[in-house]
Amino acid sequence: MKVVLLTCQSAHEKWSQISSDLYTQKISAFVNFEIVRKVPKKNSRENADQKKKSDSELLLSALKSDDYVVLFDERGLSFSSEEFAKKIEIAQNSGKKRVVFVIGGSFGVSDELKKRAQLTVSLSKMVLNHLVAEVVSLEQIYRAYTILRHIPYHNH
Repeated sequence: MKVVLLTCQSAHEKWSQISSDLYTQKISAFVNFEIVRKVPKKNSRENADQKKKSDSELLLSALKSDDYVVLFDERGLSFSSEEFAKKIEIAQNSGKKRVVFVIGGSFGVSDELKKRAQLTVSLSKMVLNHLVAEVVSLEQIYRAYTILRHIPYHNH
């Protein structure tokens, strides 16, 4: 089983790279894990629909037909950390070769990508900066693995 965080990212910040590297190392202690960052085309911000379509096509092209896809979207379902851990366990037991967590582009994702996801999860009802969303998703994935392994990280 491989776990992937797939993102559409154009911005880079030192703080987010440090955090991503730290959580990648932590998650990798539990599962074969990697972050795949796709660089979107430069589209005008005035053409949000085209940017959403272009970014979504880029992300869809990185998915395999037998992936279990979890989409992070503010309109998704809200879960406690324990409930999210159970969802990861279900995904891992699905028989799929990869579980792929997807963070869309700055204008969201297309209906096609939404339909491709087996699960859509909200990290927050608020819209998060892409880099913040990546770090929050990594921390929650790590937390889920500690919950599943009964490691004293989650103190709830």
